[in-house]
Order: sequence, then structure tokens, then C-alpha cells
Amino acid sequence: MSAEAADPGAPLRRRSRPRIDLRRLGRVALRGPVSRDRLPDAIGHVAEAHRAHHPDADLTILRRAYVLAESSHRGQMRKSGEPYITHPLAVTLILAELGAETTTLTASLLHDTVEDTEVTLDQVKEQFGDEVCYLVDGVTKLEKVDYGAAAEPETFRKMLVATGNDVRVMSIKLADRLHNMRTLGVMRPEKQARIAKVTRDVLIPLAERLGVQALKTELEDLVFAILHPEEYEHTRALIAAAAGPDAPLDTIADNVRGTLRDAGISAEVLIRPRHFVSVHRVRGKRGELRGTDFGRLLVLVTEDADCYAVLGELHTCFTPVISEFKDFIAAPKFNLYQSLHTAVVGPGGAVAEILIRTHRMHKVAEAGVVALGNPYAQDPAAPQTEPSDERADPTRPGWLSRLLDWQESATDPDTFWTTLRADLAQDREITVFRTDGGTLGLPAGASCVDAAYAQYGDRAHTSIGARVNGRLATLSTVLSDGDTVQLLLAQDTASGPSPDWLDHARTPAARIAITGWLTDHPDEAKPTPSTMTSVDPGGPGPAGPAGPEREAQVIAPARTRSGPRATGVVVDGPDAPVRLAGCCTPVPPDELTGFVVRGGTVTVHRRECPAVAAMQEIGRAPVGARWADADGRESEAGCRVTLVAESFGRPRLLADLTEAIATAEAAIVSATVEPPSEQRVRHTYTLQLPDAAGLPALMRAMREVAGVYDVSRAQHPAPAG
Repeated sequence: MSAEAADPGAPLRRRSRPRIDLRRLGRVALRGPVSRDRLPDAIGHVAEAHRAHHPDADLTILRRAYVLAESSHRGQMRKSGEPYITHPLAVTLILAELGAETTTLTASLLHDTVEDTEVTLDQVKEQFGDEVCYLVDGVTKLEKVDYGAAAEPETFRKMLVATGNDVRVMSIKLADRLHNMRTLGVMRPEKQARIAKVTRDVLIPLAERLGVQALKTELEDLVFAILHPEEYEHTRALIAAAAGPDAPLDTIADNVRGTLRDAGISAEVLIRPRHFVSVHRVRGKRGELRGTDFGRLLVLVTEDADCYAVLGELHTCFTPVISEFKDFIAAPKFNLYQSLHTAVVGPGGAVAEILIRTHRMHKVAEAGVVALGNPYAQDPAAPQTEPSDERADPTRPGWLSRLLDWQESATDPDTFWTTLRADLAQDREITVFRTDGGTLGLPAGASCVDAAYAQYGDRAHTSIGARVNGRLATLSTVLSDGDTVQLLLAQDTASGPSPDWLDHARTPAARIAITGWLTDHPDEAKPTPSTMTSVDPGGPGPAGPAGPEREAQVIAPARTRSGPRATGVVVDGPDAPVRLAGCCTPVPPDELTGFVVRGGTVTVHRRECPAVAAMQEIGRAPVGARWADADGRESEAGCRVTLVAESFGRPRLLADLTEAIATAEAAIVSATVEPPSEQRVRHTYTLQLPDAAGLPALMRAMREVAGVYDVSRAQHPAPAG
């Protein structure tokens, strides 16, 4: 919670309520608690915003929460100079403006008390109840994790589990990060960059997945300002130059209002400015910006049917751009988003993008899960139950449930971290139908392999094919939104997946399950069904029942596992093909061990890879393996590693980094310094260390060089100079 933030410039968009004056609130906070019969002045903004969404809300609990938070934090100051109480106040205001319910706001006011003051969870539970205690505890657990580069995998595993148990925990965390990003300017530039990168890589994708667009877009702009200051300023100048009373969107908006009024459709037509990152992306796609590219029209109506009525009128009275039409009402996005998207040609050939949605859809589009209220609110007439650490969230999106499932299988932190980032990068989801009437939510580009593991878990190891829309299909078939899929399982329950399945698996659950089975059964690679020559006539079809119990019989040629010879590795024994294991992706200076698999190939793993223990448990003998030098000879001593240092440019930076390397007794084999970009410099060093154990100390020493904000190990060694 100590991260501070700085507004990168002018407000990103016009707000209906002026931003809190933190110094004024600080002075009010220092006056201490007030009488029991009124709200403290310091949370007047919060009360006003909360009542705008919940007119009948009881504010008594907010007053009590503020009094406890203010008295507990009294005397604590932020690095920016304000009393610390201004931080939970600002975080709570962000959530109140999004429409969060009273329990979430109460927990937000108290979210730092257990971590930073004498207040205990038992006190919170006694004074505010189980739900508030549960949320405060969840946020506190997130604050205890280390955000350093080495700790990232476990940090975000904890964050993911906490989010899955109650999405309101992540709502508070996102609002907390937004306020810290707004005031990040008091931090050193290198720390600003480090925090901004974590925000960009994980928190912004999570905000997108949770549908909290209002937080996501402002976080994007703040990160943009920190990591790409020159492009940010250029975009700011473009937006400022385009502002004016005669903007092209104003004319089109007036025409749209007139069209809908003449059609008798009651609608509110607004101009919705694009945020900075959105303008930057449009400019990158189109090159030169048009006057209508700086915003979109937003049409708000009352009923779902009115959305389609508006669409019909616009497409009748204007020339539509058909390629821009998308219906996210009939097929909502995975993050709850619903809207109709279209574009029309206005006067003079100007093209305007238009969003059409109901007022409720708009609230959910802006606030996502925050707008859904308390997912655990109990019926007053029902028996009261104690909250547990594991409880089903009725509002939990399908993607989050899948993440929670596969993270339990990803025991290796590196596998978890790589897979998490890849999964969060998926920005589109499809829905396919099962023949039993159920549905499966999958990322765009998913195949029948992914559908099999999504439906059957480890039972999918026996998959042999599928029917897609009633027709036989291979497991590699890519599915489309709305397809009906029937998975066909083999009668032999001992069979397993083919290595080729990894080429077609897009979901983490499928890839982790396949990799785990192949690691445990290195000599039992399954034949890949490439040609279907016989299908059991009793299998599922138009006249037969659906289900895996009536399996298709597939005859296919056998295939064996093989891989390219790994360069830079020497193994004991006769000359044989060598490949690096995909489960642990070893790189220098990792200690290695290998195992002979089918065809005589030696698969090389990191010694700490879980697959090594699994191999030894089934009696497989390890093969010695070592890294070799550039000429293919076995390395005589030490280890070679490639490190990438990212830093801000300054005089003597190269000399100071070289000195830090020399002090660690590492020899520089080659070095590359990329041309500075936006005052940032990337250095790549291939180093020879006398002992692999000295690598962590070397990386710490390089990070401590002034101006260096990140040092990481390259995934593949650079060629020797």
C-alpha cells in the first residue's frame, strides 16, 4: 500500500465531480472523530457518491469505519506529505463512484488497518461483521506479498486465489492501485517503471477480465505516461488540438438525436472521448487520425429491444459500415460486457463509431463485477451461515473459474507465471455447446483438444476425435463461436495424449494436463489419429444418444516422439539426439540431467524439475548432461549466462555496470547496448561465472546500480562474441 503515485498531467476525462483535494481532507482528518449523529466532513464525497447509486443506503457503518480508520492511522503520513487517511478515503471514493455496495466501501476504508496499525481482524469482525472481516483479510493477504521480480509467480497465484474466493477483494485492490498510480510521482523513476510494468502485465488484464473498464482505462493511461512519456505527450497534443466547438462528432451526434426523436425512440446520445491509449492505438492502426477518431457516440436506452430499434433506424437513415457491426448483447463478452457496436457515415463522409446499450448495460460496462453488488448476500429468511475460505461465487466469470482450476495443477512457479500471462493476454472468448445442453467457454482459437479437457478434465487423455456440428472432426479442429461439439473417448482408459496435441492446445488446463501426462509416461506416447478409417456405427449421431459411453473406434498409424538436437548441451554415453524439455525449458546456468526416451533421444531437464523425480520413481536411470561452449566442447568450469539490464540513461552507467560485474568475478564474453529509446537503455551481457551459485548476488549487484530498474535472465543465451 506504500506505492505512491503522480498524475501524469491534466485529468484524462471530464468528471462530473471534482477530484478530492487531498490536503483539505488531510486537515479535516487531523481534527479527529466527530459526534455520533453526523458523518465526518472528510467522507462527504464518499457519502454523496454512494447515495447516487444506493439512495437508501445506511451510512452509519461508513461513519464507524471512518472513525476507526482515522484514529488508527493518525500520525501516519504518506510519502507525498498528506495524512495517510487520505489514501483509504480516495480508494473508497473510487469504488463509491463505480457503484460499490456498502460492505465493499466499509472494507475499503479499513483495508490498511490490519496491515499497518494495531487493529486486529477480530476487532474488525466484532465491530463490522463477517463479510467486512473477510474482505479486509483478503486484501491484507495481497498486501503481504512481495512484488519483486523473483516473487511474481507466487504473488499473483495468491492474488488469483483471493480474487476467486471473492471478486470484491480484487475490486478493492484495483482501486488501491489506481490511487497509488495517480500519486506515483514521489517515487524514483526506476521504481515508477517497475510498478507500472507489473500494473501493465497483470493488474490491467485482470481489470479487463473483471469488466471494470473505468479503472482499466485510467490505469492504462497512467502506465502509458510512465513507460512511454514521449508518445504520451504527443498523444496529449493531438487530443488537445482536436478539441473545439466544431468537432465532427458534434454534428453527427445532433443528426442521430434528430433521427431517433423523429422515430419516437427515447434515447440519450452522448459523445464519449477516447482515452489516451485508445487514441494511440487508433493512430498506430490508421496512421493519420480523422476528426471522428477522438471519440465515439454512446446511445443509452431503457430496454434491450430499444437497442435493436436504434440500430435499425441508424442503418436505415445513415450508410452503415457493415464490417464494424458487432452484437455483444446476444453474445456478451467474457467480462460481462454487453453492447451493440456499429459505425455509420455522416455528413461529408465522416465515419463515426457508435455504441448502443441500456443504462444497466452501461453501468456494468463501466464497473463490471463492482456493479453486481454483494454476491453473497443472504436471504434474511434463510439460515445464516459462516463464510468459509472456499465458497462458490455466483457472479464469478467462467474464465476465473478455469484459472482457479488450472493454477492448482501448475505446481512449478515458472509454468504458472508463463501460463498466467499468456492466458490473461487472451482478449476474446467463444461459447460452444455440448450435446447434453451445457456450454463451454473457451478462448478464441481453441480446438477440440481444449474442449475435451474443459469438459472431462484428465479423462480427456483418452480422446480420439470429435463431432463438430454433427460431423466427424479431428482433435486439432479449431472451434468457432456457437459450434456444437461432441467429444469421443476411447474404450481403453489407460491410453494417453499425443505430444502433437500441444500444438493445438490453447488453454492452460489442456497444456498443463498434457505436459504432465507426457512427463509421467515418456515411453507411452499415444498414436495420433490422422486418418479415420472406421467408426463404430453405435457411436453418437443424429439417431443415437450423446455421451462418451458410445465411443468411436479410430484406426491410425503410430507415431513416435522426436525433437531437434539441442545445441550447447553435452550428454554422457553414445552420440544421440538431444532435446531440451518443454516442461522446464532449461537455460544456462541451470544444472541439468537427462533421460533416454523412445527412439533413443535424450530429453534434458533442469535438475529441480518435478519430472526428474517422477522419472526416477518409475525406475528411469538419469543421464549426465552439461552445458557446452560455443564450439560444442564441454565447458571446463563455471557457467555462462545472458543477462538483460534495463535502465535509465545517464553518464557513467556502462562503467558502473561493468564494475559491478567485475566485482562479482564474472567475465564479459559479449555485450550489446541498444540505442536509447525515451531515455531508457537496454544492456545485454553474456557472462562467464566461476560458479553458478554467484548468479543471484550478481543480479542483485547490477540492480543496485543507480538508474537500473530491472535485471532479468534471458531465456536463451546470446552467441559468444
